[in-house]
Amino acid sequence: DGRALRKLPVHVGLVVTEEEPSYADMASLVVWCMAVGISYVSVYDHNGIFKRNNSRLMDEILKQQQELLGLDCSKYTMEFTNQDKTGQVLNCQSTLKVLSPEDGKADIVKAAQNFCQLVAQQQRTHSDLDVNMLDNLLSSTNGFPDPDLVLKFGPVDSTLGFLPWHIRLTEIISLPSHLNISYEDFFSALHHYAACEQRWGK
Repeated sequence: DGRALRKLPVHVGLVVTEEEPSYADMASLVVWCMAVGISYVSVYDHNGIFKRNNSRLMDEILKQQQELLGLDCSKYTMEFTNQDKTGQVLNCQSTLKVLSPEDGKADIVKAAQNFCQLVAQQQRTHSDLDVNMLDNLLSSTNGFPDPDLVLKFGPVDSTLGFLPWHIRLTEIISLPSHLNISYEDFFSALHHYAACEQRWGK
């Protein structure tokens, strides 16, 4: 299905604003991302539930992968990067990062503090600070490109702190809920993204 789209996002953020996140439904979304060929996936909920229980999410992803991809899953490799920066290779074709609010504003504050320390130690000057420098100092998305697309699930018209620095050029598509979401709804959102014209602020 990914080949049928005019453009495919490289990095998709899956943002849940609902109070009761579903591991099974989120796992389905992650596996669908892998199946269409999306290279990077970030999962986020504003209470940090998925991050605190990322081993449970990983187990559900492995289970869904077997159910949804079956024998095809041997074609995929996936890296599940959790909060302690260890990667575990699974059988899928994407890199997954599970994020929480501490990876948003708090990460920017930490990056600013680290830069100030470098200036105080005379390893940098204040004029060295630019977009690339800040990108390099941010640890939450180290090795990840900025998200091209965010799928936001739930009634709240906000991303609730999801990577505020990285989504300045991101296309955001709102869906009513991630609960019992169908593949058709997911693929329709990708189709919408493929058809949109991004002007990059022009």
